[in-house]
Amino acid sequence: MIPEPSRSIGNADLIDRRVLVVDDDPTVTEVVSEYLRSAGFVVDHVADGFAAIEAEARIGPDLIVLDRMLPGIDGIEACRRIRTTSATPIILLTALGSEDERIKGLEAGADDYLTKPFSPRELVLRVQSILRRSMTEFAPESPLDRGPFHIDPSARVATMDGRHLNLTVREFDLLSFLVKHPRQAFSREELLSAVWGWTYGDLSTVTVHVRRLREKIEPDPTQPTLLTTVWGIGYRMDLPEGARESS
Repeated sequence: MIPEPSRSIGNADLIDRRVLVVDDDPTVTEVVSEYLRSAGFVVDHVADGFAAIEAEARIGPDLIVLDRMLPGIDGIEACRRIRTTSATPIILLTALGSEDERIKGLEAGADDYLTKPFSPRELVLRVQSILRRSMTEFAPESPLDRGPFHIDPSARVATMDGRHLNLTVREFDLLSFLVKHPRQAFSREELLSAVWGWTYGDLSTVTVHVRRLREKIEPDPTQPTLLTTVWGIGYRMDLPEGARESS
């Protein structure tokens, strides 16, 4: 019997948001779907990688819970293909707990991951956290212009020298935080707390997202001049001194 999920984990502002669950294990699918529905989400389900790509384009979910091991094409490849056309947040579920496997998922474009076995309540909380960050009503800050960047938190839009940046939820949050704090070095632990809201977690999550962000803002990501590494500390956004700021 599936435990009755507590409605206290729900969030009124997230009611009726649509989550696509992609898993070929009926038990996992049933438990995850019941917890998500109890928290107020509308849940759709498919069982293979090709169906996930088709459903994402057809349904337009607000978030995807995607299993790593799937028939057809696996979750990593499905994530990579979805990312070519969509910034829909993706949480990857994986029974492969090695760091290399987690990094593969993040590099493919996943915003977050959970290692099986996992707590369904934790999954619901992760879903809520990501969706809150992606919703305009939770981003009331005024637009910010600094250096080459224009950041509009309400519209969840970022441009660089007038060019639209196609960013995932976490990439947008990371860029916004660093642009708001130029020339200030942050450790990976500090970024994990400030951007992800986690007091603990796998620090490779930060490393991979920095790498992905560099690929979108640096002329040569292998020799970054904006999002630089501060050896022994972490990372820093090196905007020019006196860079224009307005809001």
